[in-house]
This record gives sequence, structure tokens and C-alpha cells, in this order.
Amino acid sequence: MTLSRDKKARRETGGPSSLAHRVGGQGEASDTEASINALEALTTSELRILWQQLYRVTPPTRLSRDLLLRGIAYKVQERAYGALSLSIRRRLLSLGDGSNQRGGAGGSPAVVLKPGTKLVREWHGHLHTVGVLDDGFEYQGEHYESLTRIARRITGAAWSGPRFFGIAKTGGTAGSANE
Repeated sequence: MTLSRDKKARRETGGPSSLAHRVGGQGEASDTEASINALEALTTSELRILWQQLYRVTPPTRLSRDLLLRGIAYKVQERAYGALSLSIRRRLLSLGDGSNQRGGAGGSPAVVLKPGTKLVREWHGHLHTVGVLDDGFEYQGEHYESLTRIARRITGAAWSGPRFFGIAKTGGTAGSANE
């Protein structure tokens, strides 16, 4: 982890040496912490080079030193401990989807329905029960991929399925005006 080795490599090859061997290598947990602490000693230009080596893209032009450090530290931890699972990444993406919309809360998480949950809704004097499955929903013995299709079947109109069953995070009560 010495700079003299990097300077020697630059002289011999005429180009920048790999900074990845100094930080973020496949190592023990204590090495990971030491690698992250070592990032503070790097210059901003060295951090930008390291970012490019780890992410395989040039860092955004106006990315602050602090964000460079955080992004590189994340990659170091990811290499040491493993990446987030696909389901966690999808969940994080769904939480972030509303953050760029005007008036959207963005921070409130989406409702997650566990398999086995029963949704019950009364519509024009009839009780409608929907079962939550691993891969969709079950209504009157038929499989559906979305609550919206079930709501449309029940009402004959275009409804938001989550809103119809009262599980949407939006204001107002589900269907109160049309019951």
C-alpha cells in the first residue's frame, strides 16, 4: 500500500497504475475497514481513478469528494461482504420510484402483501375476497397478476386495484364515492 510502488509503476509503464490493489481487494473484514480508512489519504483525482476502476465508468463530473468516498467505500464493502440480493435491490428501486414525482411522498414505503393475506371488499352489497399468492392474486378460483384486473372485473370500470381494496398509500378512502 505504498505510493512509491505506484510511482515506480508509472515510470515503468508511462501510465497510471491500478489503485484497486491498494483498496477494496478481496480480504478479511479487518482489511475492509483498513481499506476504507485508507481512502481518506487519497487525492480527489486518485479517488476518481479508483471510482472508474471499481464502477467501470467515469464518475459524474460534479461529484463531490465526499460522495466519491462513499461510493468507493460501498464498492469495497460489496466486494468484501457481497452485493445486495436481487429482491432487496428491487425493493429499494420501488421505494425510490415515487421520489421524483411532484407532490409524491417518496419516502413512504409501498405496501407489501404477504402470501396468504386475504383482502375483503364490499361492493354494491356483495362481499369480494381476494387471496394474495406468491406470484399474484386469486379471486373466485382464478389467478390474476394484478389487483387492478380484479377491481376492473368487480366494478366494470377502470379502478386502481390497491386503491379499490384500500391498501394504497394515497389520501381518501377507497371507493367511498361509488359504493
